[in-house]
Amino acid sequence: MTLLNRLVPDRFVGLMLLTIIVAAMLPARGMALVVLSGLSTITIAMLFFLHGARISRAALAGAARRLRLQLVVLSFTFLAFPLTGVALRPLIEPWIGEALVPGFLFLCALPTTIASSVAMVSLARGNVAASVINAAISTMLGVIVTPLIIALLLASSGVEIGMAAIGRIALILVLPFAIGQFLRPKIGSHVDAHPVVTKMLDRLTILLAVYSALSAAAASNLLSAVGWSEIIALVVLALALLALALATAIGLGRALGYGHGDRMVLLFNGIHKSAISGTPMARILFPGAQAGLIILPLLAYYIPMLTISAILAARIGARESPDG
Repeated sequence: MTLLNRLVPDRFVGLMLLTIIVAAMLPARGMALVVLSGLSTITIAMLFFLHGARISRAALAGAARRLRLQLVVLSFTFLAFPLTGVALRPLIEPWIGEALVPGFLFLCALPTTIASSVAMVSLARGNVAASVINAAISTMLGVIVTPLIIALLLASSGVEIGMAAIGRIALILVLPFAIGQFLRPKIGSHVDAHPVVTKMLDRLTILLAVYSALSAAAASNLLSAVGWSEIIALVVLALALLALALATAIGLGRALGYGHGDRMVLLFNGIHKSAISGTPMARILFPGAQAGLIILPLLAYYIPMLTISAILAARIGARESPDG
């Protein structure tokens, strides 16, 4: 793996940075924004349909064989992270501003990544099977659990997640996923045979959701509520949160006496937060303009998360290699 590949995994970080720049300089407006938002919604539904068709029921049943590990990692994702967000809120609000706090709490409530966490565990020579199962369970739980956590965390902020938003989640995320699971016996082999299609749709869905959300925020002049000092503070906060998550996951894995393979699952599945789930969910749960502000903390965390994880996984993998 070259230094460039470590710094820009799959070139996707570069594409995301380019999308953010284009959205800031040339946001979609008017009818173009309406069409783009509709296209983004369609790709979101297609993506969750394909993920439903990809995940085998046998793999989900296999989680029972590593139940303790799965519960620990899921607790790290859906309990430790949100509680950390709540604890840090009084400290960070003066620095990043009230407008970005809901997005920070939203970040803390997201599930783990689907593909990149598994890729990092594999690169670090960890327990890939357990990582795959955890990513699948985390993604499915996240569709239901994340909106509920967000509703609880944001209740005191005056930001309401109503039944209409929950209904949109069910219609655009849960229903396509369930249909994909139902049709897996018939189409699963075809989906499995063409993983590049799902990977490309993953990337396209994120980029469309990011561009449309930031465009809507720019069109509504919401981004003007965030100054450069808040943006810099947000980036520093994201790096600090990532460092805290890394240190906690490493320490917890050692304290629980896990072997190398399971420690890698806790490390990479634990610290990762999904843009594939997060950006579509932000667009569905929050009004178009507000979604742009909501995803800013996710983007600030996601980009260094991928970069640092790739470097760390490569070094751990080289150290664990019989030839290393």
